[in-house]
Amino acid sequence: MLDGPSLAPASGRKPTALVVLLHGYGSNGADLISLAPPLQPLLPDAAFVAPNAPSRLPHMAEAYQWWPIQGFSPAELTRGADSAAAGIDAFLTHALDELGLDNSRLLLVGFSQGTMMALHVGLRRPRAAAGIIGFSGMLVASERLTADIRSRPPVLLLHGTADEVVPFGSLDLAAAALRAVSVAVETHVAPGIGHGIDPAGLTAAARFAERVLGRSAP
Repeated sequence: MLDGPSLAPASGRKPTALVVLLHGYGSNGADLISLAPPLQPLLPDAAFVAPNAPSRLPHMAEAYQWWPIQGFSPAELTRGADSAAAGIDAFLTHALDELGLDNSRLLLVGFSQGTMMALHVGLRRPRAAAGIIGFSGMLVASERLTADIRSRPPVLLLHGTADEVVPFGSLDLAAAALRAVSVAVETHVAPGIGHGIDPAGLTAAARFAERVLGRSAP
């Protein structure tokens, strides 16, 4: 089972929602859990967890990968995402069961390779999550989506126009493919931003998270 850093609800109350943060290639859960504090004021009753991917990059300390990236061809990305999907899916089910929550209280947040996995897994779960937020990523295996999709959570995609790792054009391609299968998609364009998250994008993500999960009672 995957594992990684977690944060209990800021309110001190029992969790009423779960936010799962999926890191990018060569990163780790400790890096992406840093997205939790800006979200906590809007989601005080949410628990946060950022699992480490199942394998480490060779010769690099605390650098993990959901699958080894040899190239960015559609076939390679599809094989990689397929290989990692079962582990993430099982982790989500286990984490929700432990908290006594259903899928409607789950928010998936990914960055780069983590976005690929959030979309790949989240759209194939039989019950819809509250939402999916994807920073600087892309939709893998879009040609299979019509056949594979099992649920349609709302999606927010965010991307910098100067991304030097995942092409900025991936944003429009993913949004179009998702809308073609009736997934509600919002986008945030970050002018001049590279492969990262800008403050305006983080604000947009926080507002989306609050909207799909709902502010907890004080």
